[in-house]
Amino acid sequence: MIEVKNINKSFSENQVLFDINACFEKGKVNLIIGQSGQGKSVLAKCMVGLHEVDSGEVLYEGRDFTKMNRQHRSEIRQEIGMLFQGAALFDSMTVEENVMFPLTMFTKMTRGEMTKRADYCLEHVNLVGRNKLYPSECSGGMQKRVGIARSIAMNPKFLFCDEPNSGLDPQTSILIDGLIEQLTSELNMTTVVITHDMNSVMEIGDSIIFIYQGKKWWEGNRESIITTDNQEISNFVYASDFMKEIRSSMQEKRR
Repeated sequence: MIEVKNINKSFSENQVLFDINACFEKGKVNLIIGQSGQGKSVLAKCMVGLHEVDSGEVLYEGRDFTKMNRQHRSEIRQEIGMLFQGAALFDSMTVEENVMFPLTMFTKMTRGEMTKRADYCLEHVNLVGRNKLYPSECSGGMQKRVGIARSIAMNPKFLFCDEPNSGLDPQTSILIDGLIEQLTSELNMTTVVITHDMNSVMEIGDSIIFIYQGKKWWEGNRESIITTDNQEISNFVYASDFMKEIRSSMQEKRR
């Protein structure tokens, strides 16, 4: 579990986050959603220490990350897996080498042990036998799956995914969503996904917070987000004509 308590963050004179409180539960896919520029990515970066908070707490299973020294923060970071937007693979490394990279950096595993772990992770993302390919030889969806395999290589307790479906076609996006949901359940991780993809919201949103103008504006799940009366989140959910038609259809059924 990750808890954030009264998080405030400013850049110069511009305050971006205002007293954010949220709980991200273990074994669930927790979404941070909102329009661009509202503060969701800043919140995630504060949670992993890429930005220092002005005030507040970030608790990893009760341990306050914001109060830790560099050594203790490093220990927490080794419990965190990251799936970056665009996968962020090393072009000069094979798929296997990309997955093994955090193992070479943070463990004393032998080459054989690292290879075995890479095979395990690649099997979990349905990439058996693709070890020796290079990223340039992989489709966008395959690259995302390699990124997921690398993010779980250290057997993390916490997984952060930044726009995991960015640049993918709808069918591949559904596959990535399903994979994130499956791994979260199987590995019992606390997963935090930053997204504005409504398909992801509806497919895997076990727990959702909506950030608006730097504040936690709404909290719920994929069922309650459809029926909420909150105007700002309704504008976000039903931004497209297609979603507006779905809302009209649902409203007609309720009458």
